[in-house]
Amino acid sequence: MDFSAAIGAAKVNLFVTAGGDFSGRLTWLNLGQLNVLRAQESLPRIGFVSFPPNQAIISFPAGRWSSLTYCGSCLHFGDIVFHGHGECAHQRTEEAAIWGLISLPLGLLASCSKALTGKSIRPPSEGQVIRPARDAARALLRLCSGAWHLAETRRELIANPEVARALEQELLRVLIHCLATGHIDESKRRQRHTDIMVRFEEALVAQGAPRLKLSKLCNATDVPERTLRLCCTEFLGMSPTRYYQLRRLNMARSALQLANPETASVAAIARDHHFLELGRFAVTYRALFGEMPSSTLRRHRTGVD
Repeated sequence: MDFSAAIGAAKVNLFVTAGGDFSGRLTWLNLGQLNVLRAQESLPRIGFVSFPPNQAIISFPAGRWSSLTYCGSCLHFGDIVFHGHGECAHQRTEEAAIWGLISLPLGLLASCSKALTGKSIRPPSEGQVIRPARDAARALLRLCSGAWHLAETRRELIANPEVARALEQELLRVLIHCLATGHIDESKRRQRHTDIMVRFEEALVAQGAPRLKLSKLCNATDVPERTLRLCCTEFLGMSPTRYYQLRRLNMARSALQLANPETASVAAIARDHHFLELGRFAVTYRALFGEMPSSTLRRHRTGVD
């Protein structure tokens, strides 16, 4: 999916979970070494995210009514996630959503936090949900919203080095205050389940059958079926088998969007993603994406968005 590929600070696999044609808009702002991203998404989805180990990553809901769940924890407006060093994690939405992400080099965070608080802040070994004081959270969200507005409407102003430097410094100050003083929601259960779900994703890559074999999957993840089902409900909002089907449907859609209709066929792409009954595949595909697979394939030739 082009949208997930454009999120440069992380590797993201996005799987749409409700009917319709997904659309997303990204606003990137580069302030020296500090990058600030806003993502606006039209449909609910599940994302499996791999963050780079050389960056400190902070994400948060950026819309007051946006639903955002990180590794089974429901985030509220004003909450932030301080992602673990090189973390892999699940993030899901239940409806159209707006969320933000800040990334910066590890050394910059450590040196600035040392100067401001007397203590170097570094990414945790496991991701943390942090709930800053209301005033601190408002200040961070207000600064980010203003920065995104400038990026979309006054790019010439952001291009001014003095303006960009001042905004970077203020964002760093407020961000570090949130990280240093916010309440940390430490959930050992979430940490254990995150490890299980990372193994679950790794095991799914090796799957090569139309139907998910739960016994085989449980052996690969080293957990009983009851635990795996619990983790999937908590993190994904659905069963392992439903997620496996949605994952394959989304991957088939990406393949159809990239394929040349002169040389590719719906049947071949369906088989590549372990859909053996073409009629059933077409019906299920249309129910999820609102169009037939053949229409997605033809779009490559017509150039229709």
